[in-house]
Amino acid sequence: MTLEQELQKLIVEALQLEDVTPESIDLDGELFGSGLGLDSIDVLELATAIERKYAVKLTQETPEVRAAFRSVNTLAAFVRTHRKP
Repeated sequence: MTLEQELQKLIVEALQLEDVTPESIDLDGELFGSGLGLDSIDVLELATAIERKYAVKLTQETPEVRAAFRSVNTLAAFVRTHRKP
């Protein structure tokens, strides 16, 4: 399973998205707003789940962290860059 696939699954499970399957989440699609439709509460829940699973700090409100939540692919790139080996 790729990191992108793991993140798709984590998004569905952590946010309890009942009408969404991991495979249906577009890797380059927007996660918030007009895309998947997530909101700021979802960001906090997802950031916590990613921190637990990958030991990556996502709680700082920086432009880099905000940009990481644009899509599954940008989130995967952020995790790859910042996770501890």
